[in-house]
Amino acid sequence: MPETPGAPRRRDARSQPTRSRNTGTSGRDAPLYGALDLGTNNCRLLIARPARDGFRVVDSFSRIVRLGEGLTRTGRLDDRAMDRAYDALALCAERVARKGLEPARLTAVATQACRAAENGPAFVDRVRRGTGLKLKIIDPAEEARLSVAGCLNLFDPQAEAVLVIDVGGGSTELSWLTRGSQGFDNRGWMSAPLGVVTLAERHPEPAEGVEAWYEAMVADVGAVLAQGGPNDDRVRPLFESGQVHMVGTSGAITSLAGIHLGLRRYQRDLVDGLWMTRADCEAAAERLKALGPAGRAAESCIGPDRADLVLAGAAILEAVQRAWPCDRVRVADRGLREGLLLQRMREDRQKPRRRRRRRRGGGGNGAGTPA
Repeated sequence: MPETPGAPRRRDARSQPTRSRNTGTSGRDAPLYGALDLGTNNCRLLIARPARDGFRVVDSFSRIVRLGEGLTRTGRLDDRAMDRAYDALALCAERVARKGLEPARLTAVATQACRAAENGPAFVDRVRRGTGLKLKIIDPAEEARLSVAGCLNLFDPQAEAVLVIDVGGGSTELSWLTRGSQGFDNRGWMSAPLGVVTLAERHPEPAEGVEAWYEAMVADVGAVLAQGGPNDDRVRPLFESGQVHMVGTSGAITSLAGIHLGLRRYQRDLVDGLWMTRADCEAAAERLKALGPAGRAAESCIGPDRADLVLAGAAILEAVQRAWPCDRVRVADRGLREGLLLQRMREDRQKPRRRRRRRRGGGGNGAGTPA
């Protein structure tokens, strides 16, 4: 598998290479950190320790909860959907307690479903009272920024520009970055209010006419994309010159990668960091169309929980590739959670260490007192 220099080669080496200065500890002696992401479709938890090259994963959890099911129709979170999400969050709270993770080092966020729902804040309060987890509803700008932070070491350092696509259940965040003297600089972002759940609900899969149905989804997303994008006039010419690549982060895109590789079971170490061409993505989508709902459900890299959503994700990726053409796509089995972990670990490294000073005049055994 072609690799960008600096990309992780082991399953748990997910983070951006960084030095663990001022922490005093690394490896097994380092404190635990946690990141929890409650999205429109999934509930995910990651627990890790800082390491010299970023962090090492200690525990992880992921469950499809479909919190945003029916949200576009009613404007509210459904009772059964909230119960599914609550049960998953309760399991996350148990894992956090079992690992001995200090609550102060757990960052928990909620995204589009809780942002958009009338009763989203009430559900967050219910979770706090029932599980002790304090979810923060973040805005689309922060969601996009964190997704980029979690994927930085998958950027090809020779590329002139990178487009990061985070396909969620209820929205899709896009960030355009160009290469600068100190790395990549953000040139613009947008949040498209269409994700795999919302798009699939707007376009139920028909028994016949699959091609027309798929094209309708692509067109729907394309119309939204046409309303946004970077304001910097220097970005578009870079895409036209072919000096760019995309980074795609989502379950839908990793599922496409699994289909492309023909995996009998999902293997993160083969998927994360994989380079695919635009033609590879289109071929995988064609195979998914031919499989039909039952065939997709039988695929181990998809399963019954994603069978009705994966083509919506493929359609979103196709719409982005048509709007911002480039031939290379790098698949990322990482994103917002990793960004949360890196941000929190960096903040703690930058905190000034408490210094102790000795009491003047001696006395007793001469022990110092806290500053």
